[in-house]
Amino acid sequence: MDNTRVFKMSFAGVYPHYVAKAEKKGRTKAELHAVIEWLTGYDERGLEKVIAEKVSFETFFAQAPRMNANAGKITGVICGYKVEEIEDPLMRKIRWLDKLVDELAKGKKMEKILRA
Repeated sequence: MDNTRVFKMSFAGVYPHYVAKAEKKGRTKAELHAVIEWLTGYDERGLEKVIAEKVSFETFFAQAPRMNANAGKITGVICGYKVEEIEDPLMRKIRWLDKLVDELAKGKKMEKILRA
């Protein structure tokens, strides 16, 4: 499968959908940011910068300050694929983020989402 289109998508273009999904289910933007920071290491300033610069998902993950060592514990199905079986490293990272946002929207406790 050619994932180039997804890799080139702007993180800033998808971000509002993450916010809307979380807020629609009663979660906050701050909780979403906590999830993103846990996974990627982006703090508020870093997140604002990548959104303003409209970086691609490829760049977003390539420049991530630090991917969480526990990210490999993220398992389950997202978009019909088992996250742990996705071979392409970048697509796996994108789906990890999708999975965390889904868990947030489904009302999971933050400790569980952040694999504490």
